[in-house]
Amino acid sequence: MSERLVVIGGVAAGMSAAAKAKRENPELEVVAFEKTHFVSYGACGLPYFLSGEVARVEDLVARTPEQFKKQGITALTRHEVVAVDYENREVTVAALDEGREFKERFDYLVVATGARPVVPDLPGVDLPGVFVLRIPEDGVAIREWMANARRAVIVGGGYVGLEVAEAFRSRGLEVAVVEAEERVLPMVDSELSEIVAEELKKHGVELLTGTRLEAILGEGKVEAVETTAGRLAADLVLLSVGIRPNVELAKSFGVALGPTGAIQVDEKMRTNLEGVFAAGDVAESRHLLTNEPYWLPLGDVANKHGRTAGTVIGGREAAFRGVLGTAITRIFDRAVAVTGLTETEAKKKGFAAKGVLIKSRDRAHYMPGGHPFVVKLVYEEGSGRLLGAQVVGHRNDALRIDAVAALLYKKGTVEDLRALDLAYAPPFSPVWDPLLVAANQAR
Repeated sequence: MSERLVVIGGVAAGMSAAAKAKRENPELEVVAFEKTHFVSYGACGLPYFLSGEVARVEDLVARTPEQFKKQGITALTRHEVVAVDYENREVTVAALDEGREFKERFDYLVVATGARPVVPDLPGVDLPGVFVLRIPEDGVAIREWMANARRAVIVGGGYVGLEVAEAFRSRGLEVAVVEAEERVLPMVDSELSEIVAEELKKHGVELLTGTRLEAILGEGKVEAVETTAGRLAADLVLLSVGIRPNVELAKSFGVALGPTGAIQVDEKMRTNLEGVFAAGDVAESRHLLTNEPYWLPLGDVANKHGRTAGTVIGGREAAFRGVLGTAITRIFDRAVAVTGLTETEAKKKGFAAKGVLIKSRDRAHYMPGGHPFVVKLVYEEGSGRLLGAQVVGHRNDALRIDAVAALLYKKGTVEDLRALDLAYAPPFSPVWDPLLVAANQAR
């Protein structure tokens, strides 16, 4: 009898694990169960489906069950694993559209159950017109509701909330963002979040920071929200206050969690149970600067997790070394990118951290079409070791962050950054690239 891999969750991590394991070991039987209508989709693209930049929700799908079948992988949508019998190596699967359950044996198991949105326990959160945005079905429901909406309130000023604010404005909706913290994008230092706030206001987004949601109001559907700053009219509400790893199933059969609340794994993505792996938003990573467990629910990390697990299951050596927290988001005409630790985080972790902020341009001053470019560089006083960076630029120009991410991975210093031979031509950069200007100032 051939060995069998069962994958619980068929999105980025799960299907990466399935595909890689099958490539490494063609004799392996592979079956993946996904409770939504789609597998292998890019959830990060949902705000751009709402804006219309992505025309169809199906365009977010990288591969279909039919394509996986040609590779010898069974991928079943609308199938949810509801129980795991670890001792007998069986899972119980609910076929959601058929109203029946069945059992499936496994030799290897990948838990890729992802994360779920946080829904505050407040009056009115179940009213029609109140949404979260996590899966394609959410995007379809919001886009349909938008057709008859005029005023949207977004609760949460993080990456997704602000990306959706842009999408709603592009569709002509009035938009207010309610954020409990004193500033939007609280994952970056305050100097950069202020720039983001200016960009949002410039495009007609109303910001209510330091403001908490207290209730959602309406008769039959949402009509308003009650906040600590007063009442706001709304006929569409998006709850974007965070996500949590979906670990309940894993806990039920003895999988150990780490300090972040996600599943604890080693560098091979193995859990504490023999033959059981975890990958994606449900699993921890290790932060390369602090060497501590870290939870980073991003699509690229999920794909790397899954690929690592699949390689190991398929019989080859592989290791996922860790993360730096590198991320980027577009907010109207600006892009914000981060890597490593913010100055605030670095100090909390005990580093003798310092930061420098410089304002430059993304190309030579005499070239038309240039834009402001801001760099915040964080480093360790004395050693000069780089600890992180944040940039605000014009769309793709913010990808300069990747140069710093590469140096952080190699434990580079301010001097190493100053010494980089970065590309220069007037349409692309000033003669002194903004990163080099920041490094010079740090020195």
